[in-house]
Amino acid sequence: MSYTIKPTAQVDESAELGDGTTVWELAQVREKARLGTGCVIGRGAYVGTGVRIGDNVKLQNYALVYEPAELGDGVFVGPAVVLTNDQYPRSVDPEGKLKRGGDWEAVGVKVAEGASLGARSVCVAPVRVGRWALVAAGAVVTKDVPDFALVAGVPARRIGWVGRAGVRLVEREGEPGGWECPQTGTRYEERTTGDTTELVELPTAENPGS
Repeated sequence: MSYTIKPTAQVDESAELGDGTTVWELAQVREKARLGTGCVIGRGAYVGTGVRIGDNVKLQNYALVYEPAELGDGVFVGPAVVLTNDQYPRSVDPEGKLKRGGDWEAVGVKVAEGASLGARSVCVAPVRVGRWALVAAGAVVTKDVPDFALVAGVPARRIGWVGRAGVRLVEREGEPGGWECPQTGTRYEERTTGDTTELVELPTAENPGS
């Protein structure tokens, strides 16, 4: 394997790093974490025990990814983002005794392929951020985020849709529920079932199986 670990980074010997991955100064990668190929772990970032990270993922400076988080291929995690893992955080138990690792159950955040988490956003576990979704800077995600959704605010709510390029989609004139990426021209269709609204990428010559 060919990867780069900067001198002040701490990478446990049981962690797995893929080809072309770089771990920058003061970053920490814990036991049995697994990172794919071409990843960038920024200065001061933290990757918890057993965390799973796909290929070509970027963790910017001081991002905190606590176990048992799972990040798909091509995920972007902005500066100072936090992925939590404790639904009921307490330093001590009801009797006032310091809680240890076995005294609480860790729950994870899942971030699907291509999704981006803006600077200082927080994902409160357990929650899933869908494929190619975009979480705005400073948002607090407390509910699952649909594929291609643009969410913002505290708590985060959907305010629009984005495509694979990360650009906000525009509605196609005369086509209710039809959306298009102004950068790539890719078309999408909004579909609602009950209380759930989803966006589906329509097939193209380049992506016939979309």
